[in-house]
Amino acid sequence: MDRETGVYQNLVKKESWRTVLTLAFQSLGVVYGDLSTSPLYVYKSTFAEDIEHSETNEEIFGALSFIFWTLTLVPLLKYVFIVLRADDNGEGGTFALYSLLCRHARVNSLPNGQLADEELSEYKKDVSSLGPKSSFGSKLKSTLEGYRVLQRFLLVLTLIGTCMVIGDGVLTPALSVFSAVSGLELSTAKEHHKYVEVPVACIILIGLFALQHYGTHRVGFLFAPVVLIWLLCISAIGLYNIFHWNPHVYQALSPCYMYKFVKKTQKGGWMSLGGILLCITGSEAMFADLGHFSQLSIKIAFTSLVYPSLILAYMGQAAYLSQHHVLDNDYRIGFYVSVPEKLRWPVLVIAILAAVVGSQAIITGTFSIIKQCSALGCFPRVKIVHTSSKIHGQIYIPEINWILMILCLAVTIGFRDTKRMGNASGLAVITVMLVTTCLMSLVIVLCWQKSVFFAICFVFFFGTIEALYFSASLIKFLEGAWVPIALAFIFLIVMCVWHYGTLKKYEFDLQNKVSINWLLSLGPSLGIVRVRGIGLIHTELVSGIPAIFSHFVTNLPAFHQVLVFLCIKSVPVPHVRPEERFLVGHIGPRQYRIYRCIVRYGYRDVHKDDMEFEKDLVCSIAEFIRSGSVGINGANEDPYKDDDKMTVVGTCSSHTEGIQMSEDDVIVNIDSPGTSELREIQSPTIIKPKKRVRFVVPESPKIDREAMKELQELMEAREAGIAYILGHSYVKAKQGSSALKKLVINYGYEFLRRNTRVPSYALSVPHASTLEVGMIYHV
Repeated sequence: MDRETGVYQNLVKKESWRTVLTLAFQSLGVVYGDLSTSPLYVYKSTFAEDIEHSETNEEIFGALSFIFWTLTLVPLLKYVFIVLRADDNGEGGTFALYSLLCRHARVNSLPNGQLADEELSEYKKDVSSLGPKSSFGSKLKSTLEGYRVLQRFLLVLTLIGTCMVIGDGVLTPALSVFSAVSGLELSTAKEHHKYVEVPVACIILIGLFALQHYGTHRVGFLFAPVVLIWLLCISAIGLYNIFHWNPHVYQALSPCYMYKFVKKTQKGGWMSLGGILLCITGSEAMFADLGHFSQLSIKIAFTSLVYPSLILAYMGQAAYLSQHHVLDNDYRIGFYVSVPEKLRWPVLVIAILAAVVGSQAIITGTFSIIKQCSALGCFPRVKIVHTSSKIHGQIYIPEINWILMILCLAVTIGFRDTKRMGNASGLAVITVMLVTTCLMSLVIVLCWQKSVFFAICFVFFFGTIEALYFSASLIKFLEGAWVPIALAFIFLIVMCVWHYGTLKKYEFDLQNKVSINWLLSLGPSLGIVRVRGIGLIHTELVSGIPAIFSHFVTNLPAFHQVLVFLCIKSVPVPHVRPEERFLVGHIGPRQYRIYRCIVRYGYRDVHKDDMEFEKDLVCSIAEFIRSGSVGINGANEDPYKDDDKMTVVGTCSSHTEGIQMSEDDVIVNIDSPGTSELREIQSPTIIKPKKRVRFVVPESPKIDREAMKELQELMEAREAGIAYILGHSYVKAKQGSSALKKLVINYGYEFLRRNTRVPSYALSVPHASTLEVGMIYHV
């Protein structure tokens, strides 16, 4: 047995390593494309106008030293060894850090949080204790929880980082593709290339965005070989240039050359750091795209292939330029001059393909982070297409895709210059990194429970480096750096308006919810006609009865025999396990047949189709009835107490030992149970039924007669069909509100609500079974 176990473990280990290496290969195409193409434009942007390449080579060697240490300290040390460890149950990105902080310090921006959410496995997985161990950590936690202003500041800081990621999704494709196409300067006549570059770049960009709907799984296997060839290509060219032109270029890796560079160039050298900064563009994708791959696969790909290839490429360019001070054709310092003339056309083709892949990295990250924002109520609802049924987290957002394409084309046509594109992209990149540094310092203290000394060292060390680059980028405001600021400002306003409107709408629901006493005073029939079927009332509330129900009953005194108040909400974890998906409880006594069902999704979870969801919903209520009957007889202990007590119930597939439900379109003769361990509750024979529903109930434990009757009614109601009651709310600012609030609610939020998608559940609801109830919310 031991030997067999050992063989099995070895097979699992081999399989896992095979999977890791496959993911590492795929990550080249999705994560590292942008970072790998940075040699196309770094030297060109650095020596654009702030400094000149002189005979002493102090500038080129100083730039190489800055590039080497920046690549070593930021992507390698900061991201690979530190930031990647701060994953949110396998997910990465700015919102993953915010999600971690929400759970550890109770600064969640979602208004409908419950104590039951904190019992989720994913919620508690990384919480080793109730609070930080250090006294400073405890004070920081209580300060964040006690001051609403600090919570809002933390949310706005996260949204700024998110907006800059979206801005980078516009700028990076334009910069990467345009820089690759700029190689035509050396391959075509001088008077022609200016008229060829922009149209070719635009055609490539249109093709890139048109391919997005195929998904990252197919894109990864399609593009990863391209990046691999590109990395091997620039490595080989770099080695050739090193040995052929200047074998001693390795000496420039010494930090002494950075000092000489700054001493000689002074202000010009400081301003040129905005170009050197571009060598780390795409580093954030390692963290943002973590959900598509794994920590180990991303680390292996970077340390074993991407990092050494980039260092060789930059060293090779510096070696060539150290021996060529007067360049022909008035061509600025760039990548293609260092490529041997016979190889320029093949390298140009590979570079264009690699640039397309480089753009893919940040576009994928943009889709991921917008989905997280939308799930956490900080971005208008958009259509999210899951491009792979087998691999989780691979999505495509049509609206965002086309908006990015239009903005990207506008930047390309408007700038037509890598210098200004580089200034814009650099500012976006470094702002995201600064936000990550700030959030990481809080994660170190609150989540990792380390000493504040480590957090201060982290912020001081990496913050100083990033602040230096940030200042060099910000000074180029009028030379292109205004673009990411403008884009981030627009997206930030959209996010803040949507979040504010969503909060106010929920607060109105909360303040106007109907008392449980009102419901109980109506009696078991609720004072209205109860017709066959299940009435599914969608609400954002997790407790109480929504005003929409009383509004409906007042105007139409009839309702279904089984009522379900359904709340579909997101929780600040990436995934909710199927066995913890549903929270089910009674509203009022059992004989009222009114239930509350809260369906919990993580911000990375896939929402199910309507038919499968209906089955899971009804099955979860049936399982709640069965499990609740064991040891509980009769009605609730205190029917006048609001429904705080709820039971966690999983989906049908997660509780195989519980109740199972089968649906048939034809009447089936059921054999007698005999010696079977299961017995079936059958509904009375109906002539030509539309659907036959059966609950298969376990023989043990026994359930009481009242529960059997309740299951019978639920089954009959399911056979009669489900009606969906959706609230259609119009939000208006109440009288006496300030002019700013009226502007935000009446115009801003209302415009976004009218021009965005309806909730995801409403998209899959059959129109013939839908009833919308309109209400005006004065907030």
